[in-house]
Amino acid sequence: MRISQVPRSIRQLSTHVLAIFLGVVLTVSCLQVLPSQAEPAPDPVVTQRPSTAVGAIGSSSFVTAAVNRVGSAVVRIDTEKTITRPVDPIMEDPFLRRFFGESFPQQSPTEQLRGLGSGFILDKSGIILTNAHVVDQADKVTVRLKDGRTFEGKVKGIDEVTDLAVVKINAGSDLPVAPLGSSSNVQVGDWAIAVGNPLGFDNTVTLGIVSTLKRSSAQVGISDKRLDFIQTDAAINPGNSGGPLLNGQGEVIGINTAIRADAMGIGFAIPIDKAKAIAAQLQRDGKVVHPYLGVQMVTLTPQLARQNNSDPNSAIQIPEVNGVLVMRVVPNSPAAKAGIRRGDVIVQIDNKPITSAEQLQGVVEDSRLGEMLQVKVQRGNQTQVLSVRTAQLQDIS
Repeated sequence: MRISQVPRSIRQLSTHVLAIFLGVVLTVSCLQVLPSQAEPAPDPVVTQRPSTAVGAIGSSSFVTAAVNRVGSAVVRIDTEKTITRPVDPIMEDPFLRRFFGESFPQQSPTEQLRGLGSGFILDKSGIILTNAHVVDQADKVTVRLKDGRTFEGKVKGIDEVTDLAVVKINAGSDLPVAPLGSSSNVQVGDWAIAVGNPLGFDNTVTLGIVSTLKRSSAQVGISDKRLDFIQTDAAINPGNSGGPLLNGQGEVIGINTAIRADAMGIGFAIPIDKAKAIAAQLQRDGKVVHPYLGVQMVTLTPQLARQNNSDPNSAIQIPEVNGVLVMRVVPNSPAAKAGIRRGDVIVQIDNKPITSAEQLQGVVEDSRLGEMLQVKVQRGNQTQVLSVRTAQLQDIS
């Protein structure tokens, strides 16, 4: 159980947002879109051209230049994973086996699953950045370059909390490297170019814009992650996971990660500034430390509190203040040990005002493992300051 933000409505604790990670099967109603399992030869870069209005200001030349700058550093990642299935008891029935003899079907207890994703080369030594869900629990990772060369990939580190992973290939020192930009310079309305291998169509490029910034993982519907995404309308599909999102200059500003299954033209990318910091830790340690408190929470305003308090069926009365309402405390977590309770409203940490769940999560994420935080809570008509020592997120039982 992790720190997570629940939806804004106090009386409705679940969300109807469905976020689909792009390296897995996408299901919409009765339609299944599966990554291609074929092995097509590398295709030339396919560019989805902008509209006529864009063409009027220079056609796709800036897109071509951007793709030429980074395209050879984008890789395809194929994975294989063996899973064990429970044997159907009827298949073990001795009577049926004797009756049917050799014609009785045999059930294999194992199954091979294949996956497809994208990534890009960070340095000439063969370090590749991709999504954690692309390579997680894979028995075999194969990396294919745009020029057709293939290499066995070794997963150096995975961080499920930020959905990032580092893969290493041994391919000499002449590898192309993707130029990295800065996501802190990105603005809404900037060009966004997605490069990857969607649905097995290698070396595919799509064009759009940055739709918005700092879209929290809770808003997207992925409450077990700690991310603020870049939102884009550049077409992203299964197989794009781990591929780069570029700006108009051909610099990587994000890692394509997720889409909304109930929408068109809404995709999400991990900002490259966050990814660079995580990638450095994964290369060094193979894992990332994430401090946590152990609460589920929602941003609270006086108006929301009044709405709750005026409801005769409300389970609790909430202080009518700005802060973060604790909806649940994880048993044996730092918050539980410190005495934080359901219904408390966190209003300060270390004398700094807290007005949103995203802000609280950011403060905790930026703290040190084992650091003692002074958490001020409003409990009914009383105010208390509790000392909470952060712990490692992966230690949650």
